[in-house]
Amino acid sequence: MKWKKRLLRERHSLTASAFFTLAVGFWLAGVVPSSEAAWQAEANLPELPLKETVSQYGLTWTFDQPAPVGQFVNGDYYIVGPVTVVEIDPRPRFGLDVEDDELDHREKSRLRDPRHRLRNGSMLNPPAVQRVGYDSGIRNYFRPELAARLPIKMKPGDSLVSTVSLKIGEKNDFPYHGSGRVRGDHDNSPVKTAAVLTCMAEPQPPDAFRPSYCDPTNDVYLARNLRRELLGQLPRPDNTPELDTWVRVFQRPWVNTGFFGFDQPMENMPHYGQWVGQAQSMAGLMLMLDSPPAEKERLLINVVQVGIDYWGVIRGGHPGWQGWGGHGSGRKFPIVFAGILLGDEEMAAPTKTFPKVNFGEDNQTVYRECWTGAKVCFAGHSGIHHGTGEIPRSHWGPYEHLHPSEWQENGLQGRTSEAYRRANSSSSWPGQALVIRMLDGQKHWNHDAFFDYVDRWMYEDDKEFRRVITEHLPDLDLNDRKEWACQGQAWERFVTDMWFKYRPTFEAPTDGWKNGKSGSG
Repeated sequence: MKWKKRLLRERHSLTASAFFTLAVGFWLAGVVPSSEAAWQAEANLPELPLKETVSQYGLTWTFDQPAPVGQFVNGDYYIVGPVTVVEIDPRPRFGLDVEDDELDHREKSRLRDPRHRLRNGSMLNPPAVQRVGYDSGIRNYFRPELAARLPIKMKPGDSLVSTVSLKIGEKNDFPYHGSGRVRGDHDNSPVKTAAVLTCMAEPQPPDAFRPSYCDPTNDVYLARNLRRELLGQLPRPDNTPELDTWVRVFQRPWVNTGFFGFDQPMENMPHYGQWVGQAQSMAGLMLMLDSPPAEKERLLINVVQVGIDYWGVIRGGHPGWQGWGGHGSGRKFPIVFAGILLGDEEMAAPTKTFPKVNFGEDNQTVYRECWTGAKVCFAGHSGIHHGTGEIPRSHWGPYEHLHPSEWQENGLQGRTSEAYRRANSSSSWPGQALVIRMLDGQKHWNHDAFFDYVDRWMYEDDKEFRRVITEHLPDLDLNDRKEWACQGQAWERFVTDMWFKYRPTFEAPTDGWKNGKSGSG
């Protein structure tokens, strides 16, 4: 067959991962069945080259001796071990090797022991907890004892996360909400970028995803098992974003076991939780369009890899990313999305598998009588914890059951919660909700209030309600000119347009939020 001849011709000039991508491209174009494409890719798996160094995203690892090196389907590297990493460039620097003039203002005021100074740190098998050892400028979560020191011995199953630190005054570069930021300013992370090197016992199929950097099981998922037929082929609207930009947004590892963005590499992922949620909405909807299969495949692989990584963090015992103002959004979606596409029921339903894990979208939505007449509410800045019903900060918990005239009584921070509801949470959720509906994944998501709340946000006419809120809380000033604070829109126009075109096509009514629990099925 012609496709086989071309594959064989191209095979000699391609890496294993690139070869598999070509095979998948033929399959998605309807030229070759998936089983044959996967078989052909494995049958032509080249012998892994022996290398003494591996470089990615500005980092280089050097080994004590040449060892077999391969690449996962997303482009990240693995090495067949055991192996010892003897050098990392840029080199990790500890203690007084970090000069006084390299410290940002937070380190100068907080870091008492100069022996704990760190730049360009690495962690071997990062624990699934809110503690990291990458850079001494990381607020709240930095623990110097977690930083790996050379030489680093790696055995099969190990993951090494290495980072590059931002220098004083250096600006990061990222294509979606967060470029041009410097260390020590506001909530910015001092970590510039991160890469993951994995040690495996044997060569992997060219369509293997990288195991999560936190997954104790070291499970390997295969791209051939992705149920691509579940993805839509919807016509691309005129305002569809550039695919290449979004391939880049999801390309590098989303290293994220901490919170508030304090530990997140600034060139790897969106920094603020609102932007994380918006990114998931954008990418998820773009994967439902009729873009060229090969281009769509690159974004699909990257989004699924992010889901696998977050799933591994949860499996490792992480408590999740709770609702906290605009933080905590966007971590559940890629797990559910990847689980559905891979046919992994446990991954697809993370809060069924781990009932106490927290995600912002769930914490901040609840069925309850709202002062507007709706039957679903925003549950406040800090919301209600999933599985336990705990309200971690009662004064920043549910408030919409009260009239705005009561929001500031008895220390209740209704004003703060309403500000976050409008500016930083709700508008980042519609795309996520719409994609999960398209995949018929509401039962996997396991929190119906989220879907009914998003319907309410998009369909409830809040003009009169904004007038009442402003009357009692004039500093909010929710006037029509502040479009970002008005219901009926997502932060990105592309998402808004997709919502109003496709949400009405589902059997579930769009006004279930008026009755409670009827619109999410």
